[in-house]
Amino acid sequence: MRRSNIFKSLAATAGITATVTLAGCGGGTGGGGGDQVTGKLNGAGASFPAAIYQRWFQELQPEGVAVNYQSVGSGAGVRQFTAGTVDFGASDKPMKKDEIAKVSRGVLQIPMTAGAIAVAYNLDGCDLKLSQDQLAGIFLGKVKNFNELGCADQAITVVRRSDGSGTTYNFTKHLSAINEEWKTKIGAAKAVKWPTGVGSKGNEGVAAQLNQIKGGVGYVEAAYVKGKLQAAAVTNASGEQVKPTNETESAALDSIDIGPELIGGNPNPPQGYPIVTFTWVLAYETGNGGKTAALKKAFEFMLSEKAQAQAPDLGYVTLPKGVVEKSLAAVEKITE
Repeated sequence: MRRSNIFKSLAATAGITATVTLAGCGGGTGGGGGDQVTGKLNGAGASFPAAIYQRWFQELQPEGVAVNYQSVGSGAGVRQFTAGTVDFGASDKPMKKDEIAKVSRGVLQIPMTAGAIAVAYNLDGCDLKLSQDQLAGIFLGKVKNFNELGCADQAITVVRRSDGSGTTYNFTKHLSAINEEWKTKIGAAKAVKWPTGVGSKGNEGVAAQLNQIKGGVGYVEAAYVKGKLQAAAVTNASGEQVKPTNETESAALDSIDIGPELIGGNPNPPQGYPIVTFTWVLAYETGNGGKTAALKKAFEFMLSEKAQAQAPDLGYVTLPKGVVEKSLAAVEKITE
């Protein structure tokens, strides 16, 4: 299983500060003529990509650029980036125009990796395949028993996030796209007023709770589907019922037009597994001074073929080539 060996890394990400030394031999990134790129960078933001960011930073360790990345969550990362207390931020939700307007140095939002949100459940012997109405019905509290879904007689207990999160935002965005009642009554946000269920903090908390509750159904980043949990097949915009795998997740991402600002998304894509999301590094376009070369070197490594190829084993999705090319072009816009 591609996700079976990632949890030691994941367990270390919540609230952790990873200080590592990152590589940056010169040439092509502002280092100039073979000069070694060295420096120290501070970043903060999304916890979801922290495990893969940590791995990438460690692999750059021997080369002289030290990165301190604090996994504090998307909201806190945007706040610190806006305040100018970090060299870069990270968020699972793109900054809005009014937020960008507060940053005088200009904002580049660069897709770095991606993930999928699984509908996880705990019921042996049940191969759950959900229509769009059934998926929304579970979280609206209307579908109350697995026997309504073609499985055994077992009451459903919904488990959802109690804290604000990018995962909740992207999951409720999908529910809003596939169900009019959800869109009008609940909507999409980092925190919503849930019609049903018990709350738990973080992907870790939801997964732990689901593992303890027979009949539990919840949503977690796909990397957390382990133990007693299985991932349901859900229905995409083409009517196909699909389970989350690297192949089906990549197919969905490849069908999304991210637009000129690289922040486009599709909460219900026509191809592949439909509940997928990019996660972004937030960079200042100008005013980076002597840290410009180190920033470019770090980001270019993160987007390299070597780095991106590691995504599936760590529970993430490799970025499509077209997205990588656009991200690299955005990195080149970073100036002193």
